[in-house]
Amino acid sequence: MLNLPSAGWHDNRVLVGNATHDDAGVFLLNEDLALVQTVDFFTPVVDEPRLFGRIAAINSLSDIYAMGAQPLTALNLLATPAGVIAPEVVAAMLDGGQEAMNEAHASVIGGHTIDDPEPKMGYAVTGIVHPEHIWRNNTARAGDRIYLTKPIGTGVIVKAVKDGVSDAQSADAAAAMMATSNAGARDALKAVGDPTACTDVTGFGLLGHLWELTLGSNTRAVLREQAVPILTGAELLAQTHGFPAGSVRNWEFVAPHLLDCHEPSVRRRLLADAVTSGGLLFTVSAEQAPLVEKSFQEREVPFWGIGEMIKGAPGIQIV
Repeated sequence: MLNLPSAGWHDNRVLVGNATHDDAGVFLLNEDLALVQTVDFFTPVVDEPRLFGRIAAINSLSDIYAMGAQPLTALNLLATPAGVIAPEVVAAMLDGGQEAMNEAHASVIGGHTIDDPEPKMGYAVTGIVHPEHIWRNNTARAGDRIYLTKPIGTGVIVKAVKDGVSDAQSADAAAAMMATSNAGARDALKAVGDPTACTDVTGFGLLGHLWELTLGSNTRAVLREQAVPILTGAELLAQTHGFPAGSVRNWEFVAPHLLDCHEPSVRRRLLADAVTSGGLLFTVSAEQAPLVEKSFQEREVPFWGIGEMIKGAPGIQIV
């Protein structure tokens, strides 16, 4: 068994720590301003270096948007095998990340590079938010509507690409989704008001993040399986070539928290697929839902209504 370190220094200005497994930490600076901090990095999910750099940046920024915050600065994290990857390839990765940070109006103010046999890239990002408008993953309420802003299935497609069995259409769809920022979704929400709860869907999968939301909020989720958007080709690739190890672990973890779940179909198991740079998963009140949908439609930001929160012990009921 892993022995975790005992609790460290406690400061009442820590508004969001690691207790709820939220997307970022939040530290109070004054009554009008709080600091939001996150870090993320991973191995390449596409072959093109500039696109990989962009996806790494978009993914890192997503945690800031999931908290309802505005990114300010970023520190680059880069691992490459010395003498193996050409300098122009590394430069392209950094250029792709810089481009995404420029679009987010976030200043890259430094970073750290190490020699590593396996390439990795990401960012530590700092943002700001008003203390009264922090979006959390543990504040959903019974009666809320559940929404998702990007399709799932990248884990299966990325595995298929690495195995050389993915078709071009599926690979391109996954890459385009991963390279799309969640800033538009954040702005569409903010134009109406704060969601009751929010997180982003990443490696833990849709079901994993939804489980954390129900657990932290002490509510139950009803998830409409057919309403969940799935990337082109993901279901067929999962059926013919299987799931990556991370998706398998996700399903094994979340399965005990699914109500009345018998032998799962391939589509149902995709709900636990390990996602890279996924969308925002958020809840709003039933009264607020029509305004939120109108805001997304006006801004032409994709969204899908995928379920409701109901009273009950934490868990997920898939219908």
